[in-house]
Amino acid sequence: MIIPRLASSAVQRLAKGFPVVAITGPRQSGKTTLTRQLFPGKPYVSLENPEQRLFASDDPKRFLAQFADGAIIDEVQRVPALLSWLQGLVDERQRMGDFILTGSQQFDLVRHITQSLAGRVGRVELLPLQGLELRQAGQLPNGLDEMMLKGHYPALYSRELLPQDWFANYVATYVERDVRQLLQIKDLQLFQRFLRLAAARSGQLLNLSALGADAGVSAVTAREWIGVLEASYLVMRLQPYFENFGKRLVKTPKLYFLDTGLLCWLLGIHSAAVLNTHPLRGQIFETMMVVEAYKSALNKGQQAGIYFWRDSAGQEVDLLAQRDGVFESYEIKSGATFSPDWFKQLTKFEKLNPQAARSTVIYGGEESSSRSQGEVLAWTDALDKL
Repeated sequence: MIIPRLASSAVQRLAKGFPVVAITGPRQSGKTTLTRQLFPGKPYVSLENPEQRLFASDDPKRFLAQFADGAIIDEVQRVPALLSWLQGLVDERQRMGDFILTGSQQFDLVRHITQSLAGRVGRVELLPLQGLELRQAGQLPNGLDEMMLKGHYPALYSRELLPQDWFANYVATYVERDVRQLLQIKDLQLFQRFLRLAAARSGQLLNLSALGADAGVSAVTAREWIGVLEASYLVMRLQPYFENFGKRLVKTPKLYFLDTGLLCWLLGIHSAAVLNTHPLRGQIFETMMVVEAYKSALNKGQQAGIYFWRDSAGQEVDLLAQRDGVFESYEIKSGATFSPDWFKQLTKFEKLNPQAARSTVIYGGEESSSRSQGEVLAWTDALDKL
């Protein structure tokens, strides 16, 4: 079953105004499926194919000349020099939605795109399935722990697969291969240890020195490796909001893995029963909801505009979403029983910040309600509110 993607309208909108549309995101997030579905008349070529990659590298002009009516070019980061030739071709043809590019390595690809195709390309970042997409397709797993354990990669919803089987293959086939390409790491076991230690810190402030020390690498190496995980769309750094405040505020970002299924696998959690009582369950739930807010913006083709807030005394707001010049503030709790105390930090933030518009508690329960302090959202209802 192909689950309709919310990013479709953003991709189609950009294809009307730009000659090139680039869709970036992690491997297996559904980029190829989406592009072939939206542009069925365009020929498709993948630069993962060694013959096509050699052709594009050795004779880029003739390679592009094959596509009189444009094309979908998959994994374009494998031949970055192709983008310079593409610039001349789309300038000559002046046709919107001519070429659709996909890629799975963020920073190098974006740098090459902005250098070679500035003003000619519209970009959409496609992460694994948004919870709202699963809900609308009737594919939402039964229960919160099942949802977090399974994660959001499309393959787990289109095939009969156990999450632990799929993620073991995903890490070995894609993650480690991409890491080798980007870093030429000799000691893969050391990197695997680093990856698991990073997973245990999802939802926490990113302390590169402590992470590196625990993994047995320098802080400089830890920074480089986190950068590669970010470039491969496996993690994100959520930046703190610290403007317009007189108090001392934390200015260190928080680390989040972009899929809770992968996160659970890295933490050795292979069943919903184990997850239900796991000490990191709260961090995993927070990870899922923060990433849902991130996906929601990206699927509209927008900048994310999300932050967290924390002062030096440890007072914290888990998620701030800046929309129309005001902040929507969120407290995220995995517990199934609502507690009025959960509004405490949100109320403090409201008093400090005149831009605060709405306070919301997202929790692991099933009943949503309105309170005098703000909204209380069950996690399933939060999926279409973030």
